[in-house]
Amino acid sequence: MKSLRIMLVVGLTVMAFTEVVFANEHVSGYYRHDGTYVHSYERTDPNGTTSDNWSHEGNVNPITGEEGHSND
Repeated sequence: MKSLRIMLVVGLTVMAFTEVVFANEHVSGYYRHDGTYVHSYERTDPNGTTSDNWSHEGNVNPITGEEGHSND
């Protein structure tokens, strides 16, 4: 019974970690209307909160290390 609880805790931890790791999306490069090319990048999935938004002030992009700057 004890090993079952341990397996359950480990399984739930792995599932929670996997959800965090895959909580982003890839944006392909594109050209703006003025002809400027924007390189591809990763961003968090839109979800209506700023607590996990990499560009929001107080957060840090884990891929680039860039600190957030937006207060929106």
